[in-house]
Amino acid sequence: MTIRVAIAGARGKMGQEAVHTVMKNTDLELVAALDYKEIGATLAETGLFPEGYTVPVFTDLNKLHAQTRPDVLVDLTSPESVYTHTKTALELKIRPVVGTTGFSDEELEELAQLAKDTKVGCIIAPNFAVGAVLMMKFAEQAAKYLPDVEIIEMHHDQKLDAPSGTAMKTAHLISAHRPVHEQGHVREKETLPGARGANYDGMRIHSVRLPGLVAHQQVLLGGEGQLLTVRHDSFNRGSFMSGIVLSINTVMETEELIYGLEHIIR
Repeated sequence: MTIRVAIAGARGKMGQEAVHTVMKNTDLELVAALDYKEIGATLAETGLFPEGYTVPVFTDLNKLHAQTRPDVLVDLTSPESVYTHTKTALELKIRPVVGTTGFSDEELEELAQLAKDTKVGCIIAPNFAVGAVLMMKFAEQAAKYLPDVEIIEMHHDQKLDAPSGTAMKTAHLISAHRPVHEQGHVREKETLPGARGANYDGMRIHSVRLPGLVAHQQVLLGGEGQLLTVRHDSFNRGSFMSGIVLSINTVMETEELIYGLEHIIR
């Protein structure tokens, strides 16, 4: 069965890569794109895609659904719109595959309940790179033995949220094995506010934003006389595409919300 796919955020760098990936995959059919403004009737009219990319573009998800009936909505937009897109998709019984970060815990809980009530699968992945998921899992295991942890995540300077969803997911996984405690000297004082980074149950998260970066993270785990560093680097957005395709296929087989690619890689 060919899976009918719509993509939100097709003009972004990740979105463009996803469009080409779906168009080349014989098991997938790109039937629509969702944008926040009028950019032309088709993807070809944006000037970013070949003339043969006659996929229609919509600014309203309800109209998109009525006219093209996608099975899956791949959302690669922004934190400002992703919650609304995901909720509307679930209500329309379109299965969301979401790579955009920025959900609050309350929003994730609400979407998980909505997916359960509607029996519509949903996958939200802070990172679609398989190597990044392995990095998170290795750090989670290591934190059982080295519970003093700092996370340094580095992204391009156009990223809107900080810390990244990957960093937050990593901290969440580690927290299941790490006793809550403040790290550093008991009388430690920041002479410049923010110097020690964000505080997540006592471990620190640092966000770097610079041009030239794509997506990078290292987890530093310190112990007496030793340091373990677990690091992953994405050098281009092609690194995320295998995870997106896996998620599109997997979301067709589930009736609940899955948060994190680590739950579906085998």
